[in-house]
Amino acid sequence: MQTKTSSSPSKQEFAGTFRLLGRISFWVHLLLGTVAAIILLLVIFSRNFSDVNNPFIGFGIFLGVCGVIAVGFRIFWAYRYTRLAKRLQLPDTNVHPKKEEIIRVLRVGLIISLLGIGLGFLATEGTVISVLAKTLAQPQGVAVYNPETVVRSIDLLLILANVTIIGAHFLGSVNSLGLLEWLEK
Repeated sequence: MQTKTSSSPSKQEFAGTFRLLGRISFWVHLLLGTVAAIILLLVIFSRNFSDVNNPFIGFGIFLGVCGVIAVGFRIFWAYRYTRLAKRLQLPDTNVHPKKEEIIRVLRVGLIISLLGIGLGFLATEGTVISVLAKTLAQPQGVAVYNPETVVRSIDLLLILANVTIIGAHFLGSVNSLGLLEWLEK
């Protein structure tokens, strides 16, 4: 019985896995990005713009929109993964992308995902600080008559959108990092 050593994957093994993970990444990013974008649109259009005394909510929305744009880029990049994998599976070796090109593409995807995680983290932190400040400003056991200190469900939806963005970018970074690790063995 022969055991296979953990050496570099063959082109066909890598191409099949690369294409499968590219498709999975594409659909996961599309799903999570769409959900986050819809939630952000609800937050933006439901927000009371006369309430400008809290800059953290506006900052969270801005960074959330930047995170969704980064998810959009990751959707395109995951599609690019599938195209590169398809080229790797062609019988003509002249059209195969070079290993360095694939590594560069995976690294760019990883960097974008890490940037998206950072944006989502900062957006979530700013929003959580805002919501926490609102709850701490409310006296315990007393009816609240000041609408600026009430935690609204729209504030919590913003946190949900930002956490969804973090999740999408986390999965993208795991995908890119796993493929890079496997390719660089």
